[in-house]
Amino acid sequence: MLVNHVIKFFAGRGSKYLAKNIAKSYGIELGASSIMDFSDGEFQPSYDESVRGATVFIIQSTFPPSDNLMELLLMIDAARRASAYKIVAVMPYFGWARQDRKDKPRCSIGAKLVADILVTAGVDRVMTLDLHADQIQGFFSVPVDHVFASSLFLPFIEKNMELGNLAIAAPDMGGAKRASAYAKILDCPVIICHKSREKANVVGDMTVIGNVCGKNVIIMDDMIDTAGTITKAAAMMMDKKALSVRAMATHALFSGSAYQKVQDSPLEEVIITDTIPLNGNHIICKDKIKVLSVADLFADIIRKVFNSESISDTFVM
Repeated sequence: MLVNHVIKFFAGRGSKYLAKNIAKSYGIELGASSIMDFSDGEFQPSYDESVRGATVFIIQSTFPPSDNLMELLLMIDAARRASAYKIVAVMPYFGWARQDRKDKPRCSIGAKLVADILVTAGVDRVMTLDLHADQIQGFFSVPVDHVFASSLFLPFIEKNMELGNLAIAAPDMGGAKRASAYAKILDCPVIICHKSREKANVVGDMTVIGNVCGKNVIIMDDMIDTAGTITKAAAMMMDKKALSVRAMATHALFSGSAYQKVQDSPLEEVIITDTIPLNGNHIICKDKIKVLSVADLFADIIRKVFNSESISDTFVM
């Protein structure tokens, strides 16, 4: 196949707001596509311009509902059938990533299944940000560019947070590696929260490992779902005489009563990215939420990948 070295960006409905900003940062227009909806809930994406011979970047976070994942798969299939040269799935938030292992009998490994489906659909490459588990990269048989939000969060901390007695906290044992990396770069102590769950999304007992007295604590996590963990951790740290507690998380799922929990908590600030759009309920705690855009980050990575340049300098951690 002759390659005309054309790059085109398209977006699923769930991430169109972000895709427009990525395309703007890159310096091109977002490609034209449309979706026909059927009365029973089925839908059919299609491209309204030629993609033959082009390298197509399809931008879609696969947050709930599962329609966002299905829409991405159908767009990948449509691009393949329309003779695109290469198809890259840009998934700022990779959904189903919490199902990365078989942690009880007779359960699925959803992250592996999603990886297999994406490859079967015809994707040639995947780009994503802060996977819930690093090993998910190994579930794919195509290249995966796993980028870290630390390239956004670290400069924000250094430029916008003039905090003395800083400490970085992990909300659970699984986040210890992430928190330790931030703490090493910022030259500050690390605090670990140990929690047990009564059931999914319900935190049972929690204890804090480390001295928080007199510290300005930043809790680092890859996602906020129900906000139960970070709000409970924040309250516990304030009870142990922390000066202040803030939270930084890449993916803002904010399900259920998460916004209200954040508002009622002692958290002074919650810094997130725009991998997932905030819903209208965020007005409840809008004064506490600060959103950092990942558009420039992804535009830069796409440019380097398209031009066969190294992206190693984007991996701060």
